[in-house]
Amino acid sequence: METGGSVEVSVKTPSRLHVCLIDMNGDLGRVDGSLGVAIDKPSVVLSASLSGEVEVTGDVEGRVEEMARRFLTKIKSRRGVSIQVKETIPAHVGFGSDTQLSLAVATSISKLLNLNLTVYELAKIMGRGGTSGIGVAAFDKGGLILDGGHSFGENKEKKDFLPSSASDAPPAKVLLRYDFPEDWCFIVATPKVESRIHGGLEREIFKRLCPIPAVEVGMITRIILMKLLPSIIERDIETFGSGITELQDLGFAKATRNLMHPATKECIRIMLEGGVYGAGQSSFGPTAYGLIKNNRQTRTLEAELRDLLESFGGGEVYITGPNNKGAEVRVYNKTKSEGRMKF
Repeated sequence: METGGSVEVSVKTPSRLHVCLIDMNGDLGRVDGSLGVAIDKPSVVLSASLSGEVEVTGDVEGRVEEMARRFLTKIKSRRGVSIQVKETIPAHVGFGSDTQLSLAVATSISKLLNLNLTVYELAKIMGRGGTSGIGVAAFDKGGLILDGGHSFGENKEKKDFLPSSASDAPPAKVLLRYDFPEDWCFIVATPKVESRIHGGLEREIFKRLCPIPAVEVGMITRIILMKLLPSIIERDIETFGSGITELQDLGFAKATRNLMHPATKECIRIMLEGGVYGAGQSSFGPTAYGLIKNNRQTRTLEAELRDLLESFGGGEVYITGPNNKGAEVRVYNKTKSEGRMKF
């Protein structure tokens, strides 16, 4: 039974840093595989209630309306919904904005209609997670996430090298998830640039650069298995950080290095020279990130990064912590003052 018109659902999402794609070779019969971390900001924040039609106010109205209509059509519902978008994640800068936004929309409607759908069922309906499963898992439970990619070949989940936006494969399955240490955080720098990689260009890059040599895939998996994962369990920030930096010189990240914006390259250089434990570009960027301890004084480094970004036309620099809980979903009865949280 659906909720009444007095009920409102609010959703606040994490975003994610995408550390690497693992296997873009496919000779073992699987492709993709990803490592990433859920972070507290930026976030999608929205609220929704049932309505006579689909109504959207706030940022990215067109995208949200399209997502809401897609979900309602897929579940064969004639109900309408009123959605107010309060905060958004910048699009196509490396945070996985479309996944978080589409899952926030689908979750809010699902709660209003009392549908018993998991985050992974919602992701499949919304067409997310077809290459990397990090964004879906970040929305679900947050943390450090490793997914196992997709079966590859004729009559398998995927038969071509494609980004999530162009793939109809189901969300990649999570192999493991760990809480990310709360006293580790990231300094994030996002240049304000016009050229961003998405859509047709992203699809062309995957087709042109894949398959990645198997020897590099082997090095990536070795660094993840024997360096990054043990260092999370042992809370060894130096080893974890050096592993992140090493991954930037391997596989898909190495193959796409010549596509990295000069501002991003300079941000990573300044971060490493400024003493971060490790640094890289998230997904196709242009966002750069550096790993730090949360009690570290970073004013000088932040100032250097801001000055650099100003020389390239501007951008944002800030500190964000890990998200180890996933999206916050609250269901309110608007006739009462209290709400309750659901996950």
